[in-house]
Amino acid sequence: MMMQDHHKIPITILICDDDEDDRMLTLQALEDAHISNALRFVEDGEQLLDYLYQRGQYAGETGAAPRPGLILLDLNMPKLDGREALQRIKGDPTLVDIPIVILTTSGLDADVIRSYRLGVNSFITKPVTFSGLVEAMNVLGKYWLEIVELPPTPVQV
Repeated sequence: MMMQDHHKIPITILICDDDEDDRMLTLQALEDAHISNALRFVEDGEQLLDYLYQRGQYAGETGAAPRPGLILLDLNMPKLDGREALQRIKGDPTLVDIPIVILTTSGLDADVIRSYRLGVNSFITKPVTFSGLVEAMNVLGKYWLEIVELPPTPVQV
């Protein structure tokens, strides 16, 4: 059985993580996993919402904040943490369809349960080794970018 490729334009992956080292490791792991999608980075939940609503530093400039097809979201961040950002995104009918994968150092059952109750699509505890992170990005890339059927962007509501 042949799978049809409905993804004519590769999706943008938006990574929200306050730790610069983690952002760079994630970028390197995605590259090592041969994921060539456009990547955008934000550093906290406030920047994430500014990006999604194209306001603040993302306002006006065409192409500065393309709608992401996938968000990788850290939970523990200053200002607006990932839990609150997740709740706001999944509560907005214009954003609810964007798949969100939690990528965090937290493996607490409470965080996993709360994230799924808030509507997260997947929850990944960051591997402790770089090779583990590359493998996680490989699997994540294969699943989210090749196997899963994502909603077309932008979605008309």
